[in-house]
Amino acid sequence: MSKKKPGRKQTTANPPKDSFGNTVMAVFSKNPTSELSHKQMCYLLNAKTPMERQQVLDALQRLVSKQQLERVNVHSFSLKKGEVFEGVFELNNKGFGFVRQESQDNDVLIREENKGPAMDGDRVQFSVFKDRNGKREGVILSVIERFRSQMVGTLKVQQDKAILYPDGIKYGVPVAIPIDQLNGAKNGMRVVVKIASWPEDKSQPLGAVVALLGFPGSNDSEMISILVNQGFDPYFPDEVLKEASMISTEISSGELQRRSDLRDVLTFTIDPVDAKDFDDALSYRTTEQGTLEIGVHIADVGHYIREGSPLDKEALKRSNSVYLVDRVMPMLPEQLSNVLCSLRPLEDKLAFSVIFEFNDQGEILKHRVEKTVIHSNRRFAYEEVQEIIEGREDEYAPIIHKVNSFAKQMRAQRFKQGALNLISEELRFVLSEKGEPTATVLKTSKEAHQLIEEFMLLANRTVAVELTANKERGETHSTIYRVHDLPDPEKLGLLHLFCEKFGLELDIDDLQSAAQAINALLKSIENEPFYPLIQSMVVRSMAKAVYSTNNKGHFGLAFKFYSHFTSPIRRYADLVVHRQLFEKIAQGKVALRANLEDVCKKISANERKATEAERESTKYFQT
Repeated sequence: MSKKKPGRKQTTANPPKDSFGNTVMAVFSKNPTSELSHKQMCYLLNAKTPMERQQVLDALQRLVSKQQLERVNVHSFSLKKGEVFEGVFELNNKGFGFVRQESQDNDVLIREENKGPAMDGDRVQFSVFKDRNGKREGVILSVIERFRSQMVGTLKVQQDKAILYPDGIKYGVPVAIPIDQLNGAKNGMRVVVKIASWPEDKSQPLGAVVALLGFPGSNDSEMISILVNQGFDPYFPDEVLKEASMISTEISSGELQRRSDLRDVLTFTIDPVDAKDFDDALSYRTTEQGTLEIGVHIADVGHYIREGSPLDKEALKRSNSVYLVDRVMPMLPEQLSNVLCSLRPLEDKLAFSVIFEFNDQGEILKHRVEKTVIHSNRRFAYEEVQEIIEGREDEYAPIIHKVNSFAKQMRAQRFKQGALNLISEELRFVLSEKGEPTATVLKTSKEAHQLIEEFMLLANRTVAVELTANKERGETHSTIYRVHDLPDPEKLGLLHLFCEKFGLELDIDDLQSAAQAINALLKSIENEPFYPLIQSMVVRSMAKAVYSTNNKGHFGLAFKFYSHFTSPIRRYADLVVHRQLFEKIAQGKVALRANLEDVCKKISANERKATEAERESTKYFQT
């Protein structure tokens, strides 16, 4: 008989006191409407010994005392029946998550064992079983709408079965794939899988391979993975592509007669050198009275896309174009974004225009809004315009200088009224012919960028005022505003403390004057090496800009009214605004759209996901 070794404690085979608590809740989470007895629970948990059965009973009773479960009768238990709410579930990589509700400031914690079959981004029904000091905890009861219809991951094929394993728990769950649905995929490949069905018993979903991304490590594989993991579909449905291909490229004589013909007016575009879609242009002419007319012309996307059509539904689903380092996932098919709606040089194009009349001092005398047909005389890259501003000779130089002088006046006026003055910097990559990064370039906003920016801001603000309902005239419609709320005082307090670490003073008397104080601080340190760090902390202390029918103004721009109108090729919000503006011009009133706030929530959420996808793309190429 062997002796015990000295100094070593005996371990117990007994499970810890609350070992069944999480598993009991997991069972109820997967079966939120079920009533289960102690005996049934023991069977489901494979609790066979008297000790294990007692521990299951103890766990059930503890959960009742915590008000997470309730007794249905002497023998049965169920989830605590509380008020049922709806929200969007956001899961993190650690397994737990939060349900976010628009009407509540504090989110509801959902522990891993209480999330049931819900995945990141799903719209869910849930109930709250704990609410202490404003901290709420709940359980998901059912999934109302799936956020994902596709998943990306690595394929494992073994004999007669195949399973897709997603890149992480945030991006999906394992998906079973019938062998006849592999569509050429091999073991170890990265693939995109479309979900075919979600079984009622909450078991593994079934799917089919719809795209082969090759083996891990290629740029194509990683970029497509980023898009799918953020909930975007890189591929347009066939019915959408078919609808786009059937749109005529010809402008009919009837359409020309319904529009202002501005094809003889000098018009030009200014865009990045590698741009393929040109959704805005400027025109310039002197009137008979000696004033200057500068037109902001925007691609008339609304003319080609019927509201409620497959194209329209797909545009809303995407909400915006996503710009990765080496590619663009467009909101609209290429036939529209790069051909029909793109204001390409030396082509007649349909536009929606806001035309401003200036005196020689740069004051706006009046404006008009109308549907037009234009003809761009020249396509400029930002670099070309910057060279002209800095003195290069060009036949357009006098016009560029004049328009730029007006833009500088408008910019100075914005800052005087309290707009934030942030220096825009963007990391760009130089790519080889094979798409591999060979160098990085830091792009800084210069006068050429600011010239276009100021006229786009002017058009957006003007349209926002045009579409704001006039209650005195009995108007009751709502529109989509681009809202940037006042900053959170607590975050500004943290910014103040952060600045103190650098020996800097940031005195903010009230939220309305916060921008002036921040501008003064940034101006005082613009040549310091820590300037980018301070500016990034300033940005983090600000509220996030969103789309909303509730106009709160735009703090960062110091505008009381602001909408997005100038990029309907790549933003759904602009397309809606175009439709509403045309209704006002053509019919004298704007049609009511009952779901407009829901549209705002959707496109705001997708904008955040697009930003995250762009960041992940940049991180990948940096690595």
